[in-house]
Amino acid sequence: MQFELNQTLIDEIIFYMEDQSGEFVLDAQEGIVINMDDGEADSNDSRYVPLPDWGPSEGFRLMEHFTAGLHNALVREELSAALDRGRGVFRAFKDTLTRYPEAEKLWFGYKDREMKREVISWYNSLREVWGLELIGEEPEDIAGLALEDFRFRQGMTQDSAVAQELHLACLGADDAEKAVNAAVFAGMAEWVFPGDICCVAETAGGEFAGYISAVRSDTALRICAVEVQAEYRGLGLGKALLARLLEQADSEKNSVVIIDLPAGQGHFARALLREHFNPRVQRYCRYSVTS
Repeated sequence: MQFELNQTLIDEIIFYMEDQSGEFVLDAQEGIVINMDDGEADSNDSRYVPLPDWGPSEGFRLMEHFTAGLHNALVREELSAALDRGRGVFRAFKDTLTRYPEAEKLWFGYKDREMKREVISWYNSLREVWGLELIGEEPEDIAGLALEDFRFRQGMTQDSAVAQELHLACLGADDAEKAVNAAVFAGMAEWVFPGDICCVAETAGGEFAGYISAVRSDTALRICAVEVQAEYRGLGLGKALLARLLEQADSEKNSVVIIDLPAGQGHFARALLREHFNPRVQRYCRYSVTS
């Protein structure tokens, strides 16, 4: 008893997994989903296989896992608050995502990928019973799906005002935090925009989403800043900007590229390591201590 699990059938199974209006099974001989309530299937007949279990509890856990994995702190906090509501949690989660289109696209991609994994795991359990070889799982770059909504271009002098506004926002939420971070970053590369090599990311609607800027010296190309608007963080935008800058740097034969990375940027440090950067300096800072 075997059926071919293709993308069309996977999509159909996922659709009926989420449909709580009936009891759906798969006809393993025909490879189609049917509703038990229609009386066309006999629950005692082994050719009719129950679909993977999927209800509100599974859906809630999926939303929890997605939220916990978001790098974007702003969206993560709002989604966490929505999940803590109790009543109306699914509607609150959906309404929150509608305010952040890029994160919403990321959620749909994540959900499709995880439910596909659920279907493949279910299918493999059937193949094991049937004595057949298990199938593999194709990885998907979900972050890449979200990045399709952004355009990348060369940074220009006309972008300086909005870039500086973003830079000041990244220094901190209040004057005290800005002052501390400004002192810490004073020994790092001077902030320059647009720099000798500069790439800007903008949304499909033309909104300034982030940038990377670097300046040349006699010995190296120094990256001054890589900064992304709060609502677009966690989508891989910083990594995409870095890749584009390095592509241009390589084409211009810049053999050494340097970047100072503030503390707490471990996720971006991993992106740098993947691009063959090596750490060379570690800085410690002591704030005033009161007894």
